[in-house]
Amino acid sequence: MPNPPFLLRRLTISSLGLLMTLAVGAPAVADQPAKQAFGAVAIPSAGAPQPVGSYAKGCISGAVALPDDGPHWQAMRLSRNRHWGMPQTIATLQQLSQDAVRLGWGNGILVGDMSQPRGGPMASGHASHQVGLDVDVWFTPMPDKRLTPAERETIPFTSMLDKSKFLTVDSRRWTSTSARLVMTAASYPQVERIFVNPAIKKKLCESWTGDRSDLGKVRPMYGHDEHFHIRLTCPPGVASCKPQAPVASGDGCDKSLAWWFTPEPWAKPKPDPNRKPPPPPRPVMVSDLPKACAAVLAAPSSSSGSAVRASMTASPAEPETAVPAAAVVPVLPDTAPEPRPRPTN
Repeated sequence: MPNPPFLLRRLTISSLGLLMTLAVGAPAVADQPAKQAFGAVAIPSAGAPQPVGSYAKGCISGAVALPDDGPHWQAMRLSRNRHWGMPQTIATLQQLSQDAVRLGWGNGILVGDMSQPRGGPMASGHASHQVGLDVDVWFTPMPDKRLTPAERETIPFTSMLDKSKFLTVDSRRWTSTSARLVMTAASYPQVERIFVNPAIKKKLCESWTGDRSDLGKVRPMYGHDEHFHIRLTCPPGVASCKPQAPVASGDGCDKSLAWWFTPEPWAKPKPDPNRKPPPPPRPVMVSDLPKACAAVLAAPSSSSGSAVRASMTASPAEPETAVPAAAVVPVLPDTAPEPRPRPTN
């Protein structure tokens, strides 16, 4: 049997080899557009889960997967491969799915996008969701039946707005159970913010009669009428995770909310005939992210992540069946004006 010094030398040589591999590989990926580089990776990196950078400028090493199906949840839009995150994100969804049943929210929750296998910017849909601490939960209860993979790609979203009016909640869809589900998620100490449409925030401000101490966590934001976006705090003691500024004190039912119901956030910028058209925006490169993100891209793949991905792609598709009529909500025309770029919230 090799003696301990020999094992130590072998481990040291192996570690140095890995570091040299990452050092050589990292510069190569750093010169790539970040969306393409992170979107092309199907498997998380090996190692302990760790968020790197901020929610909108970062990555994640050692991500873990949310199973496609749980006792009280189903993951949606599986083809996107965006159901990866930190273990505490998975645990929060498990907790919320159980609470959803207790509240009467169908059989549980439908889970939208989390993060990509190694986090980072996405080609579409989100500016954040980059460090495994963000997740979208649909405003559609989990139906009685298990949805097929094909149904999970095509079932429509359920908007909580009456889109024939300006920023108005549709009372046919928004219920007291909807409010309890959002506020239950906001009550979790690990949840830092929840983003909803301004109309939903206003409805909560007007109608919520329970404990309002967590209402300030619920933040108004463009979109977010078909799902609510849960954001977890940075894990304690993890220096690589850059936290967001704390939520302001109070319930948020103040002038900051009233601003959303003025023309300013929705007005299109006035064109300047004397101004030359701006050049196309420069794509965000991997080198624009924290330096460790290039190493995350170049790192070896997780064997457990490879097994999860293989099981996902190898699973035979179930026979296509019609989605129950009750699960399909007609989509009304959207008459809201085009918004300006989203503010930090």
